[in-house]
Amino acid sequence: MGGPSAEREVSLSTGRECAIALREEGFEVIEVDAGHDLPARLAEIQPDVVFNALHGRWGEDGCVQGLLEWLQIPYTHSGVLASALAMDKERTKQVYRAVGLPVTESLLASKAEIEAGHVMAPPYVVKPYNEGSSVGVYLVQEAANGPPVLSEDMPDILMVEQYVPGRELTTTVMGDQAMTVTDILTDGWYDYDAKYKVGGSRHVIPAEVPQEIFDACMGYAVQAHEALGCRGVSRTDFRWDEARGLDGLILLETNTQPGMTPTSLSPEQAGKIGMSFGALCRWMVEDASCNR
Repeated sequence: MGGPSAEREVSLSTGRECAIALREEGFEVIEVDAGHDLPARLAEIQPDVVFNALHGRWGEDGCVQGLLEWLQIPYTHSGVLASALAMDKERTKQVYRAVGLPVTESLLASKAEIEAGHVMAPPYVVKPYNEGSSVGVYLVQEAANGPPVLSEDMPDILMVEQYVPGRELTTTVMGDQAMTVTDILTDGWYDYDAKYKVGGSRHVIPAEVPQEIFDACMGYAVQAHEALGCRGVSRTDFRWDEARGLDGLILLETNTQPGMTPTSLSPEQAGKIGMSFGALCRWMVEDASCNR
């Protein structure tokens, strides 16, 4: 848990919640704040299983997965390749396109190019291509006269993605089964605060959408999980433009390590299908392995 990424605080919250739940399930749990001494700490502890509660870079992009493979410690969630692919949003889209999943237009551009002029006709979104939790997301409206002014801490290469209006939907996959569909309602952009602050967003679960859209989300999420080579639990996010029906449903990204905080979407979906938070955490531990 923890680690050095931009999503450190969310990871600490995920780790705390999962540790409590796993202790209640009867497991002996040691919480490790992942730092540069992580290999030594793991060698000292010699765990039976690592429950990977890290989010963002280093913990969700194949790096720590490679370390755990090297040490031959069974771990939860996806393996090296799937983690690396899913963390890179542009490569994720390439995989989606290869299996016929619907995506919106996007490109990679330098920070200098983006600030110099519109690299895509507005409206569009600018965001890091290898971070999660809506870290550093800029929405450039249709009426924008000029390009966005980006903060200094934004990376040199960014993703620019055509903005898709409409609703934010999400579906969790556990193993090879989709759970359900959540409709995420916010007053504005579904940003970091909306995701993690109590009251930041309202979740309608199951989503009140046409059956065709519901079924498509369920099917697309499983397809994305399998195409990327995910294991354990993943969550795929969608945008749906109601005015365009099924043609208005597009995949945004797949999260290989969805948040497990009190306001997180995947535990909420598990609860809706009759699985307690503790049972979900137990399933992940029992599913853990190497060669993922």
